[in-house]
Amino acid sequence: MKIFKDRMGQELSLNEAGPKIINRFKNYWLDFELMLLRWAGHFPFHHLRRFFYRLAGIKIGKGSTIHMGAEFFQPKGINIGEDSIIGNHAFLDGRAPLKIGNHVDIASEVMIYNSKHDINDEEFRPVEKPVKIGDYVFIGPRAIIQPGVTVGDGAIVAAGAVVTDDVSPGKIVGGVPAKEIGERKIIKYSYRLGRARLFQ
Repeated sequence: MKIFKDRMGQELSLNEAGPKIINRFKNYWLDFELMLLRWAGHFPFHHLRRFFYRLAGIKIGKGSTIHMGAEFFQPKGINIGEDSIIGNHAFLDGRAPLKIGNHVDIASEVMIYNSKHDINDEEFRPVEKPVKIGDYVFIGPRAIIQPGVTVGDGAIVAAGAVVTDDVSPGKIVGGVPAKEIGERKIIKYSYRLGRARLFQ
């Protein structure tokens, strides 16, 4: 007997609707957890924020910092290496694995997504693809990294760029969509990003 309807208006039996109902409640819990993380993200102390982020499942390497106002989706899928800095109001998506390397500088308001909708699917289903950011990468303010992208070691993403394809190591990309516009002169990287601002 069909007693439920899904979001597309298709009638469902209790057995068909059961998993969807359970999934809905899981999503409610995730939304609540993300709200708490948003609040925690406004504490003006790095150590306190890191404590709550790690509690939520984000893996954060030694010496890495996430500045105030950062937001997340599915925190358990996010892995940040050592000595990396995530700028204020950045958005990190963990619905598929998001791996950020060591000594990575991600500027303010950068958005990294690893899930998007299939615009040609009749039900507009999501498509999830992992994102990997290599070591010594710099991503400029308000850049957007799309699902499935790998940014190679030492690459630079210019401010406001929308990255839809992989970026080769050491290359500089910019624009919408991002295209190669240069190359770093450094071949071997050994710098450290240093101390994060205390109240940011």
